[in-house]
Amino acid sequence: MDDLRAVPPSLTGLTTYLLSRTGKSARGRLAGRFAERGLRLWHHAVLAALADFGPHVQRDLAARLGIDPSDMAKIVDELAGAGYIERARDTADRRRITVTLTDAGRALLAELDADAEAVQDEILDPLTGDEREHLNALLRKVFTHLEN
Repeated sequence: MDDLRAVPPSLTGLTTYLLSRTGKSARGRLAGRFAERGLRLWHHAVLAALADFGPHVQRDLAARLGIDPSDMAKIVDELAGAGYIERARDTADRRRITVTLTDAGRALLAELDADAEAVQDEILDPLTGDEREHLNALLRKVFTHLEN
């Protein structure tokens, strides 16, 4: 992040400004790490959702993650082509495609999670462990409020 002395104090006094700038930096760093693997942030999100919630119908997965269905189709194609997920058509409704995480996908997810943890450690370096936990709790509270 830029030196705060170079940013107008009227902006640094806004928590939303600081959140935005911090988020932009974190997202850029993480996207850069994933790009080295030929992946994007959405690949991580899809793998994480499948690991956390189990197999999903593709369109339901898109809705859960807020991804446009046509973009989800491309992401699923890329992950399936690399062997990280499997797709299966529903025999009762051929339009329904169920997406499942493979063992290779779980292994990749562990690597991506490690990348995310490393970026998080870089971004939150000036904070103690207790401060990190407190920040996480506060941000979860705000996030939950926004999602309702």
